Amino acid sequence: MHYLVLNGPNLNLLGTREPAIYGSHTLADIEAACRAKAATLGATLDFAQSNHEGSLVDLLHDARGKADGVVLNAGAYTHTSVALRDAISAAELSVIELHLSNTHAREAFRHVSLIAPVCIGVIQGFGAAGYPLALDALHQYLGRT
Repeated sequence: MHYLVLNGPNLNLLGTREPAIYGSHTLADIEAACRAKAATLGATLDFAQSNHEGSLVDLLHDARGKADGVVLNAGAYTHTSVALRDAISAAELSVIELHLSNTHAREAFRHVSLIAPVCIGVIQGFGAAGYPLALDALHQYLGRT
């Protein structure tokens, strides 16, 4: 199996950006944890981050035919991007939506996800630990399909 872990805007600032909400782990820490989890699953992994919506769309398009599934932390684009929603649908990949924080315990505008309806599931509120959980869930899901 081959997975893509894709991160959206501002996630490059993890570790210093609002640690009370997002935790103290850096994106490099999260990437290392994801690579370690992928190794235990016997999977390979691509890991990327972009602050640009179009770049995230391109990465999803490029994953088509290469990745078996995607873990996507779209950040704020979760609540605003029809383009990402359409890219998930077009890529025809199993995608898990991921958030470090529990978006339902935050501002009302974060309660609506435009991408959740085209994802196989959502993991949120577990901080950096959510990433390995999402990879494990994706691996189990794909093993059943």
